[in-house]
Amino acid sequence: MLEILKSLYADVEGQGLVEYSLILVLIVVVSILALKLLGVNLTIKYNNISNNL
Repeated sequence: MLEILKSLYADVEGQGLVEYSLILVLIVVVSILALKLLGVNLTIKYNNISNNL
C-alpha cells in the first residue's frame, strides 16, 4: 500500500490525485467538526426550550 502511494506521489497525475484527496479529507474533517458543534448547540437550545415549557 505504501509503495502505491509513493508511486502515485512521484507521478504528476498521481500528485494531482493526492492533492484532491487531501482537499477532500480537509472538507470532511471540517464538516464533521461543524456538525458536531452544531449538534451540541441544538441540543442545548432544545433543552432550554423544553425546560421553559
